[in-house]
Amino acid sequence: MFTGIIEEIGSITAVKRGKLGSQLVISADKVLAGTQLGDSICTNGVCLTVTKLDKKQFEVDVMAETLRRSNLGTLTIGSFVNLERALTLESRLGGHLVSGHIDGVGTITNKIREDNAVWITIQAPESILKYIVDKGSIAIDGISLTVAFVDEKQFKVSIIPHTGEETTLLQKKIGDVVNLECDLIGKYVEKLLGSEPNLQTKKQSQMTKQFLLENGFL
Repeated sequence: MFTGIIEEIGSITAVKRGKLGSQLVISADKVLAGTQLGDSICTNGVCLTVTKLDKKQFEVDVMAETLRRSNLGTLTIGSFVNLERALTLESRLGGHLVSGHIDGVGTITNKIREDNAVWITIQAPESILKYIVDKGSIAIDGISLTVAFVDEKQFKVSIIPHTGEETTLLQKKIGDVVNLECDLIGKYVEKLLGSEPNLQTKKQSQMTKQFLLENGFL
């Protein structure tokens, strides 16, 4: 699990493309402290496992499914990525609970400066927008942000200077694709509520007129 509070911006130093998947080598500093083989590092919002590391960089494997569902397949040598180490029980939860399992991607359609902040508009599919609520949380390329507007086609977030300086989001251009992870709570609630009618139907189907007759109710 992660918090969506980015620790540093890393850069891609090598991309090794396989038949379907790929391997990324990422230059970093802060996130390497205390990191061991097998640890998880959230990279642009995607939870990836460290397979090799030294004092200056680490390597991760990216499977084909991850490339299909994220923007990691667009990364090239020199690309910048948001990095965060996994949450510990001693960490402050400054953002929100982020799993690193993204729901899909969105496209930046507009950027407008308003005094010291920048409004970013992101177009996303209905399958993602249904989980996004006004003033709720959303992870964009791994960054925990508050939704300031949402409708049937898009949503907006407002970026303060600190977030702009510590992440890659303001470096993005109109048309760029970003990874999106919705708040976990909404998905769990939908799953639980979705199964409720089936349980009720099953219970009702067991109560027949014959059952009532045999048990002296009619």
